[in-house]
Amino acid sequence: MNRIFQELVKTRGLSSDFISPKYFSEPEIHKRLPDIEKALDEIENAILKNQKIMVYGDYDVDGVTATTVMVNALKLAGVKSENIITMLPDRFIDGYGMSERCIKRAKDEKIDLIITVDCGSNNSEVISKLNEQKIKTIVTDHHEIMGKLPEALAVVNPKRDHLENIEDLAGVGVAFMVARGLVERGRIKDGQEKWLLDLVLIGTLCDSMNLTKLNRELTFYGLKVLKKTHRPGLKELMRVSKIKEINSEVIGFQLGPRLNAGGRLKSAEISLKLLMTDSKTEAVKLANELNELNTNRQTEQRSALKEIAERETEIMKNPVVVVSGDWHEGVLGIIAGRLVEKYHKPAFVLSKIDDFYKGSGRSFGEFNLANALKNCQENILGGGGHAAACGLSVSAEKLLDFTEDVNAYYKSLELKNQEEFLKIKADLNYEDLADFSVELLDNLSELEPFGEGNKEPRFKLLGVKVLGVKKLGKDENHLKLTVGDKDNKKMNLISFFAPEKWLDLKTGQNLDITASLFKNEWNGKVSVEGRILDIEYGIIE
Repeated sequence: MNRIFQELVKTRGLSSDFISPKYFSEPEIHKRLPDIEKALDEIENAILKNQKIMVYGDYDVDGVTATTVMVNALKLAGVKSENIITMLPDRFIDGYGMSERCIKRAKDEKIDLIITVDCGSNNSEVISKLNEQKIKTIVTDHHEIMGKLPEALAVVNPKRDHLENIEDLAGVGVAFMVARGLVERGRIKDGQEKWLLDLVLIGTLCDSMNLTKLNRELTFYGLKVLKKTHRPGLKELMRVSKIKEINSEVIGFQLGPRLNAGGRLKSAEISLKLLMTDSKTEAVKLANELNELNTNRQTEQRSALKEIAERETEIMKNPVVVVSGDWHEGVLGIIAGRLVEKYHKPAFVLSKIDDFYKGSGRSFGEFNLANALKNCQENILGGGGHAAACGLSVSAEKLLDFTEDVNAYYKSLELKNQEEFLKIKADLNYEDLADFSVELLDNLSELEPFGEGNKEPRFKLLGVKVLGVKKLGKDENHLKLTVGDKDNKKMNLISFFAPEKWLDLKTGQNLDITASLFKNEWNGKVSVEGRILDIEYGIIE
């Protein structure tokens, strides 16, 4: 084991159970979920009575992976394919969660039971109307509950009781717990459910869930399954993404954005069909379509960010950024995230649709967006989400009131030192670049997948000298540095969409650079390189 890796394990306090976790170390942990036994009883009843089931999901990565997991689990449990239909909300018509269209579709299709995934906890009104139509509902979800609990047969949501270890499950993780329950009841052959873990991995990472003990177990084995995936759609998506090695980075920056692109710009049904198809021909077509949509998404995003940058004076006035414009609503969440990164403030980004605004929020630190929306209910039409991400709608005449209200709420909390939550903290400091070897990278890969609660290891390179500066890309907004240590050992470092002040670096400058490491293979030669996360300036000799 590499010396630096041993030091990292000690610094982070990682146990052998974390590095090499056991699959379901607590075998019956699914039984701790509220209402899970009621849900399993009703699913078994539907199987015995040959009932028709609708799986209703969401339009993001967590939603489409959760939908696929639930459908696959039902089929493994004996539900006939013709007795299962799926429905996802249309971002542009329905917004988030269950809509009135769900009721009509369920009636038209003669549905007996609806199982929601990654939604439903805040849809009491729709579920009440379904009850009136004698259509039963099981909610499986992980979102904060904003009002009264819906009157469903079961509401399987770990947020109900804020249960330790399982509270951090993604929507796809909750769906997988239902699959585990069906295994325990003998409806699914023990071990078959493991082939669903590739989707659990993708949904959990892309929904930024904490990789706590249970999530660590699920994603650790999910990474192994993804490397052997049987799904033609995922194989083709990896092909168009030009992925050579599967790790958490390519999931977060290559697969996730493409799977999200369908729901953001056109329809999440494209992504769902990709994940569910058994046809390579269809998979090729759908993967190419998602790839093109992702390119279009990047264009929309750049245009909106450029427009917002011109309002910087206005943005800096308040502790919470609230901006609105005529932007594609499918990119609002991404833009909000970028504004958080740039301005170190919580951000809401909204777009005008008819006589109201629809948008997304992103936060960090101790400012909880779900609580913020609860405190601003008088000035919003609706909304919900997590501590760090939410969706909302605001009437045009209430937009200014909402802006004032959410900023007043932020100020009332009297939060201190919130930027500390955004600071890049290194795990270890090193002066000698020779310490960073390919062996170290191989050891670090044992900690994959990385994500919230298990960040990719970060190293501070102390006192390195800039030997070369190169701007890359059509807009010259990417940066490549060659740095050297006191013994003239060199390393290449890169930053995509680098801050402007980094692009002005000069050779001869001494810096402390915090970076993550990656393996670069070129012409048969393997080298260790770094991604720049932070730079602390020294002097120019």
